[in-house]
Amino acid sequence: MIKAIFFDLFFTLITPAYEKSNNEFDLLDLSVNQWERYAEDDILYRERALGMVKTETEIIDKIISNLPFEANDIQKRKVLNARENRMKNALQSVSEEILDVLQKLKAMDIKLGLISNADVIDCKYWNQSPLCQYFNDAVFSCRVGLLKPDRQIYELAMQRLNVAPRQCLFIGDGGSNELCGAKSAGMKTVFSEMLETKTHEQRKNILKNADYHVSHIKELFYFV
Repeated sequence: MIKAIFFDLFFTLITPAYEKSNNEFDLLDLSVNQWERYAEDDILYRERALGMVKTETEIIDKIISNLPFEANDIQKRKVLNARENRMKNALQSVSEEILDVLQKLKAMDIKLGLISNADVIDCKYWNQSPLCQYFNDAVFSCRVGLLKPDRQIYELAMQRLNVAPRQCLFIGDGGSNELCGAKSAGMKTVFSEMLETKTHEQRKNILKNADYHVSHIKELFYFV
């Protein structure tokens, strides 16, 4: 019997999409691909997602330091504001359908938990999100010093909700090899394409570690 469902946040419950203008890359006269290459650099991402980079301004400073040109303090401040607003908007503009399903799962006495690789900007506005009211607990990597797919982050999440692995589902889009980590911790895994459709090759690889596959959030009721 399923007693707890753990969700990944990004591309499972929310999509931190760029606006049409005044995004981080616009402010630096970069393409979105150029910006992503610098901003999502593996080493920098790991540092901030593990909580080694503790402030919002330090995150932007480290990304900017990766660029092949200088940026002034005004640009840095605008980039930070744009990034914070993007995350805030994503957390506050949640699909009503998603909220309705979460409410129904709660009414079934299923505990809901979040396990997300995130930095301090990513989770800054979590408490202001309509999602927050439905979750018993949220484990953000930057606050616990653990990153998916390390099995310890899943074990910590289960410990905090006092549930056994056999009682749990983990739902995610498959990024960061998260389904493999969840399986190693003993959870059943659900590959979600609810908010983002993967390529054929990506889907084939992710499905190797998925017990179930959903394309719509209402399909979760099949497993509980």
